[in-house]
Amino acid sequence: MRVDLFDFDLPEERIALRPASPRDAARLLVVRPGESPSDRIVRDLPDLLEPGDALVFNDTKVIPAQLEGSRERDGAVAHIGATLHMRVAPDRWKAFLRPGKRIREGDRIRFGETGESCYLGTLDATVAEKGDDGEALLVFDLSGPALDEAIAAAGHVPLPPYIASRRAEDERDRSDYQTIYAEKDGAVAAPTAGLHFTPELFAALDRRGIERHFVTLHVGAGTFLPVKAQDTQSHRMHSEAGEVSAATAGALNAVRARGGRVVSVGTTSLRLLESAADESGRVKPWSGSTDIFITPGYSFRAVDVLMTNFHLPRSTLFMLVSAFSGLETMRDAYAHAIASRYRFYSYGDASLLWPSAK
Repeated sequence: MRVDLFDFDLPEERIALRPASPRDAARLLVVRPGESPSDRIVRDLPDLLEPGDALVFNDTKVIPAQLEGSRERDGAVAHIGATLHMRVAPDRWKAFLRPGKRIREGDRIRFGETGESCYLGTLDATVAEKGDDGEALLVFDLSGPALDEAIAAAGHVPLPPYIASRRAEDERDRSDYQTIYAEKDGAVAAPTAGLHFTPELFAALDRRGIERHFVTLHVGAGTFLPVKAQDTQSHRMHSEAGEVSAATAGALNAVRARGGRVVSVGTTSLRLLESAADESGRVKPWSGSTDIFITPGYSFRAVDVLMTNFHLPRSTLFMLVSAFSGLETMRDAYAHAIASRYRFYSYGDASLLWPSAK
């Protein structure tokens, strides 16, 4: 499909720079194809679902994966920024480097320097491979837990570029850009639909008889990459590592078998469940990397309802929600959201989407 079909005019002031407080006070646009959108708040979620439904959350934990450093070659020093996006070995990460054109295979980069300070607390790596779009494979001098500790000390929260270009990261982001149930280190971007949940909302969902289950997809920095192709068939998705446990797969299959619905909290949970489902819609235990790219025409197998934030024009995530609820439905819903001053993107408001008729 043509990428320009997924374009729309989004005023810059609609991109949220801070989350709602409390988290579950964010607005929630309920979208059912064939009906007018309904304005609610996230706290209303228990009333919008039925006893026996199951919410599926992504329990990945955001690491401080944004590193700043320098590369010295032939007496010239260049500043290098790196966003780690996938760990491939105890001492190796794939990363997006900027400016990527200044990097060669074999270059040494020293991360963690600040001004004219000494090199205490720095982190050194070698560029082992260089790929497209500024991607490179970094081999660090440290490995395993020692590398994790060094990244935590030297790195900072990799805010989406649409926020980072308008304000600096601060201490609030260390907690704001993390779900309350984050458990497994590895993401460089938050599963943002989950940012709206609070202990109070969890308690209300429990009282309503709505189950909670968890999967893990370590969200990579590729989620921020723009779609440069003119046609969706020419866009290449970056892989992300994830896991669906046997216990979660069995529980979700049981939910649907008794007539309940699987409600994906976020596009990351959805992409992982769809990667793990067979043609009949049965979710299998699954572990590995997925680069699934969902566009209109895709037949959803494992997810019945989707809760997700509002996405940017021409993004792969707007393509995904258009595949789920229909392109015209989502164009109308987003027009309503913009006119009604909903807040967009990672720290923005949410939507609850029902699928288009098949």
